[in-house]
Amino acid sequence: MSAALVLVCVGAGLVGAGLVALAFPPAPRLGARLRQYTAPAGIGAGRSALGGVAAPHSAVDAVFVAPFRALVAAAGRRLEGRSDDDLRLALRRAGLRVTTPDDHRARVAAGTLVGAAAGLGLGVFALHSAPAAFGLAAAGAVVGVARVRGRIDRLVAERREQIRLELVTVDQLLAMHLRTGAGPVQAVRHIVERGDGAVVEELADVLDALRQGVSEPAAFRRAAELTPEPAAARTYRLFATGVERGVDLADGLRALSDDLRDSRREEIRKAAVRRRAAMLVPTIAVLAPVMLLFIAAPLPSIVFGQR
Repeated sequence: MSAALVLVCVGAGLVGAGLVALAFPPAPRLGARLRQYTAPAGIGAGRSALGGVAAPHSAVDAVFVAPFRALVAAAGRRLEGRSDDDLRLALRRAGLRVTTPDDHRARVAAGTLVGAAAGLGLGVFALHSAPAAFGLAAAGAVVGVARVRGRIDRLVAERREQIRLELVTVDQLLAMHLRTGAGPVQAVRHIVERGDGAVVEELADVLDALRQGVSEPAAFRRAAELTPEPAAARTYRLFATGVERGVDLADGLRALSDDLRDSRREEIRKAAVRRRAAMLVPTIAVLAPVMLLFIAAPLPSIVFGQR
């Protein structure tokens, strides 16, 4: 019975390792990418050296790898029910621009399998109980799903906080450039060329959209839709309105910067009050029982006259 369980665990581990390898494939070799430029005539056009048509995949890939990838994709769609557009928006707001929705779903499926395999192995080798192993496998699968999905939310929250910290300075610098006579796009270009950070990346996306032929108001409104921070969205919408109507944006940017600074100061003050209250909890938890013991110790002698 124990040997069968060991074989099951080893098989689950091998399957988990295979799915992890599929979810995080290695980078393709440089030679394979340059073969179409270095191969003789005829081979680069889709023909092998023997004159036949080159197969796009090997037999091992067709028999083993393709079914595993299909299984991972199906499991990822089941575990991650958000649409491709929602996932692209969440990944972009989290700063994971290279990751595609399919890659994220594959990571969710791989994390689920790894968590289930870890729980199963713990139950078999540590607890030596089949019911406990299955229960831990289910718990590990849930933890794996929550860990991968929660990573996106954590990255979005961290990026939002980073944007809030940077936006005060960026708005002030944009207002200074506008006061000196620069236009909205020129001011943004100055910031992108000399700055770095999350806000600068979003402004660089605006410039890229302008190079592709998108109008200035549409580019700024698109940036307002993609940013995870509402204060940054207000800044981009202000730029879109100012470009359309030709108004002075310096005063509006300074007002936004002051509002953001005041809200940040209020958040710090509230956080300090919460931390001060949290610091009192250990003190009360330690001193209160001791004080109660000192108060209750003489009560028997007082009430019953005993010493």
